[in-house]
Amino acid sequence: MASLLQRVKSKMAIYAHRKARGMLDGEYGSVFRGRSLDFDDLRAYVPGDEVRDIDWKASARHGSPLIRRYVAVRRQTVLLVTDTGRNMAAVAKSGEAKKDIAVLTLGVLGYLAHRHGDVVGLVCGDSSITRSLPAKGGEQHLERLLRHVDAHTTLDGAPSRIQDQLQHVARNVKGRHLLFVVADELPADAATGQLLRRLRAQHEILWLTVRDADLAPSGMEPADSHGTADAAGTGDSYSVADSALLAWQPAASAAVAAAYATAVAQRDADRKAMLRAAGITEGEVAASDDVITGLFALLERHRRAG
Repeated sequence: MASLLQRVKSKMAIYAHRKARGMLDGEYGSVFRGRSLDFDDLRAYVPGDEVRDIDWKASARHGSPLIRRYVAVRRQTVLLVTDTGRNMAAVAKSGEAKKDIAVLTLGVLGYLAHRHGDVVGLVCGDSSITRSLPAKGGEQHLERLLRHVDAHTTLDGAPSRIQDQLQHVARNVKGRHLLFVVADELPADAATGQLLRRLRAQHEILWLTVRDADLAPSGMEPADSHGTADAAGTGDSYSVADSALLAWQPAASAAVAAAYATAVAQRDADRKAMLRAAGITEGEVAASDDVITGLFALLERHRRAG
């Protein structure tokens, strides 16, 4: 099997030119690199850097703004938390399998962590089981984590329930970590909101949602938001949660389509409000092509919020 991490590196090379990759790398560093009083080096200012980090004397000598960087206080522990339930084996908005987008996203963030000397661990699972792999460094370890997610996200698995993985973190993970959560479109409720606030009090949290497919996208073979197109090409879909057939034809009705769009917008608004109330920065991706720009925007929003 081809290396999943190599796919991550290839995607980064294809969809982010050298300057953009450098900005993504710098964004990660500016957000999560520990601070101490020990000066490390200077680098060129890029839009979005904190003004307080500008070394004005060095900038005057150099003729352009330079940013001070400091030695990390300690190595960061990054914990990838993801959903490997069968909901994540369904179709994303782009028509790709959600798990392929999730693996790419986890790989990009994990690779950034590796480049900065951070260690990376994994908590993943579904409604029946939660698995945990300890945090370590190195590309081989990151490859194992990505393969674990890829191998355990199947249509034969149990339904998704990211709350179970978050509960596992709350019960078992000591100390302060960076949690990078990649999940399906999480419905908001009071219990989940309380759990998220509890986790945020201890950890730094970034959340990335992989968007569902449209109920009836334009074209001949629509796929349900939690389903997959009929292999026979009939255009029907089924729910991966309970295998129920989901006929798409009613969405041809303007009234039904409008009601569905309203319900989706309300669900999104409720999720965003729940995460915002917990102090968690959220981003969204709908396709593998969105991952680099989506992750950069997520890191930038988190830095500005913090």
